[in-house]
Amino acid sequence: MEILVCVKRVPDTAENEFELNSEGNDLDRDDLVYSVNEWDNYAVEEAIQIVDKVGGSVTVVTVGDDGAEEVLRREMAMGADNGVLLSDDAFEGSDGRGIAAILKAEVEKGNYDLILTGAQADDGAGQVGGMLAAMLDYPYASLVNKIEPADAKIKVGREIEGGNQEMNEIELPCVLSIQTGINEPRYVGIRGIRKVAGVEIPVKGAADLGVNPGSVGEAGAKTKRVDYFVPDLGDGAEMLEGSTDEIIEKLIEKLKAKGGL
Repeated sequence: MEILVCVKRVPDTAENEFELNSEGNDLDRDDLVYSVNEWDNYAVEEAIQIVDKVGGSVTVVTVGDDGAEEVLRREMAMGADNGVLLSDDAFEGSDGRGIAAILKAEVEKGNYDLILTGAQADDGAGQVGGMLAAMLDYPYASLVNKIEPADAKIKVGREIEGGNQEMNEIELPCVLSIQTGINEPRYVGIRGIRKVAGVEIPVKGAADLGVNPGSVGEAGAKTKRVDYFVPDLGDGAEMLEGSTDEIIEKLIEKLKAKGGL
């Protein structure tokens, strides 16, 4: 099975103190420490495990600048066979639709049975996987936490509301967005990183992919962030004391007073 995993380089929440930029529409990213997006890491691990069972290869791809290459090498050290960097000045400022269009062009250059993405990246929109599937006209499932590969179809488990689980049978090729907890991503050691340090990673731009520069990047973005802020803190919580019946009675009175009942 030939698997393509879409990964992203994002700010590491454990290593950074976040501040807003001067325009107030994004984080100040000048001195941030970056790492691979957590959800994407689970997707790569799942791809590796599938290939270990049925054979094939895993390719990781990312849209970004030169710094994004480190994420590809990290995932190759983890066990992915190949990496592809999609980088072009025309890609800067792309919204979710633009990123999906760039990835679609790369998918069509290959012959992939399965495309995996993380459930969401640092913007938290969780939209690229679904958009990519729609552009490719491939079947799609989100929040996948179980995969059972077969010949021309796979069975996938999805996490749905209320803590429930559903199973679906999906024809290949398809796109799946992977939820955290589907597996336990393996440790990447220094030896693995050194092993892939000298591997050449192809870099593809808009011309290589056949992407119209005007359809992606800031020029093609249909969604633009206009504000980014930390919400004001409330006045705090009021703790109700007493027996269970007394607490319930006090809560009902407060809800009535606030117009909640």
